[in-house]
Amino acid sequence: MALNLTDIVEEARLSARALWDYGDSFFNPTVRLGVTGLSRAGKTVFITALIHGLTRGGRFPVFEAYASGRIARARLEPQPDDAVPRFDYENHVRTLVEERRWPNSTTDISELRLVIDYQRQNGADRTLTLDIVDYPGEWLLDLPLLSKSFEQWSAESLALSREPLRAELAAPWHEHLKTLDGEGREDEQAALKGAKLFTDYLRACRDERFAMSLLPPGRFLMPGGLAGSPALTFAPLEVPIDGTAPDGSLWAMMRRRYEAYKDVVVRPFFRDHFARLDRQIVLVDALAAFNAGPEALHDLEAALAGILDCFRIGRSTILSALFRPRIDRILFAATKADHLHHQSHDRLEAILRRTVAKAAARAEFAGAAIDVVALAAVRATREAQVARGREKLPSILGTPAPGETADGETFDGETEVATFPGDLPADPEELFRGTFRGLSSATADKADYRFLRFRPPKLVREGDEEPALPHIRLDRALQFLIGDRLQ
Repeated sequence: MALNLTDIVEEARLSARALWDYGDSFFNPTVRLGVTGLSRAGKTVFITALIHGLTRGGRFPVFEAYASGRIARARLEPQPDDAVPRFDYENHVRTLVEERRWPNSTTDISELRLVIDYQRQNGADRTLTLDIVDYPGEWLLDLPLLSKSFEQWSAESLALSREPLRAELAAPWHEHLKTLDGEGREDEQAALKGAKLFTDYLRACRDERFAMSLLPPGRFLMPGGLAGSPALTFAPLEVPIDGTAPDGSLWAMMRRRYEAYKDVVVRPFFRDHFARLDRQIVLVDALAAFNAGPEALHDLEAALAGILDCFRIGRSTILSALFRPRIDRILFAATKADHLHHQSHDRLEAILRRTVAKAAARAEFAGAAIDVVALAAVRATREAQVARGREKLPSILGTPAPGETADGETFDGETEVATFPGDLPADPEELFRGTFRGLSSATADKADYRFLRFRPPKLVREGDEEPALPHIRLDRALQFLIGDRLQ
């Protein structure tokens, strides 16, 4: 689409902000790392484990600067953006270590600054500032709205909601939609009911039985302070894509609120936070899609392609840093690798690589570095061999969260159990052919995969020092994301 006046003004503001950031970074080398992922992917745990490991002495053999002793210390300092909430690191550590609970999910943007004192490979002492920006992945899926009209968005949303698995979940909203006349008079009650039913449909799609990922607008499921505002009180309508809304009509009302959503929610996020990122990690809960079924896996593939399309990617140069910042490294991380035996970790990486293959190829062509890793920022399980008849199955030991069920048993959150989650296929295409059964079409005992939620591990404290958090490949993630900046 051609740039309009609003887009031109936004680009000018972005360039001015980039120039300011570049000047500051010239004297204080800084990396702005975006951490995102769709709901329950483990963003909060990842950031907490990263900071804890660097400041409290974690075990990172693959993170070269740390393993070789060139990092003298890492410390937290006040964040640079006074209008952004601080990432609540201290409480998250307490929740993980003392209460053995996973921290609450990310519902808003937050930030934390970590300063790393290190020695370059040539012996010179240097400092790198790492600004970590935590934001919900659902917000990323809003960015394409900036280039779509209300009519285009309505047509796409309706088409998606009529796909086989979604259609049943959207039935109450669809019934209400039949009663609406877009060209009729604007009606506040009709808008309120439509927005509520549309939101109920999005919420049902996110249930673990279906685990859908394409659920824009993102703020409908996490409204925060905008709950009940007109900017969140709209829904798709059956209107022609190239049509014109009559003045005073329900159609004009919905379109006006859709545009307000973009102005109040989407553009400020893009301008003030997203467009300033240098590096990005996208956390992916692929296991939730395996639990749910083939539809969830294909939905995840589409969502990740949409996320990658949002990034301004390419090789970072002085010119781009001055006027058009770009993300030059993106890491896709399949989380909860500890829910699988290590024999399946390579297969989990291969499945994620297949999921992002098309979008990643475009990013690499633009000059950005892309990688995929299976990790667990905090490892909640151990591995074991469990005998079943003459077979010995590669299993995992852990404490399922309270209320988790398997084989007719409901767990109390205190008892450690051994489980065999199943082998992932060696060929990722087996999953994408859609021949496996998930919770969306079968009961838990008939599903091909059943990955339980486990509590954080019980850690032994040595003296007054907090124990190190066990992990899987967190150091590999750090090496890819910032290792080159510590050489």
